[in-house]
Amino acid sequence: KERMIESYIAIEGPIGVGKTSLAEIISDKLNTRKVLENFKDNPFLKSFYDDPDANAFQTQIFFLLQRYQQQQKEIRQLNALQKGVVTDYMFEKDRLFASFTLKSQAEDELYGHVADILEKDIVKPDLVVYLQADTSRLMKNIKKRGREFEKDITFDYIDVVNQKYQEFFVNYEDTPLLIINTNNIDFVENTEDLKELLDLIQKPIQGTKYFNPA
Repeated sequence: KERMIESYIAIEGPIGVGKTSLAEIISDKLNTRKVLENFKDNPFLKSFYDDPDANAFQTQIFFLLQRYQQQQKEIRQLNALQKGVVTDYMFEKDRLFASFTLKSQAEDELYGHVADILEKDIVKPDLVVYLQADTSRLMKNIKKRGREFEKDITFDYIDVVNQKYQEFFVNYEDTPLLIINTNNIDFVENTEDLKELLDLIQKPIQGTKYFNPA
């Protein structure tokens, strides 16, 4: 029996892995509401990539508050005609990034205090889909999509992000988790890969399930 998507799926993974693409596809194919990150609205993001240490705090606080607002306005109020909601992030993502971008202890403590307050009012996903890829594959994807503010992003930075995601999900138990290795699949261009992925997402998942296509 397939699990109808009547609730809340969060797509996660490092920069360039295809979170937004998959969220948009799921929304289109399975008639869910989509809630996507508005990274373009963050006025500090370009400055962060130019000088991470000097601009990390304001970048993270903006994202934290923006994501909280999305959670309250768009995820809690589902359309009766739609089966649920799919996002291209989970709320914990912001704390994950803050854990290595914030260098000042004072900023880290202030950020943590704000995040603690907001997290008490956050709805947990019914399923998290974690997309994995090698750092070299991520860099290739980032270069291919050609976003102006990402043009100077470094391999080392993406590698750190990738490692932090792996560490985060090693012991993740908050929700059912589907871990997908995307190194050898292309769910955007290849219809067979996409069909296999959609079939997998719609089946009941308990605990952690791995999908590692050859």
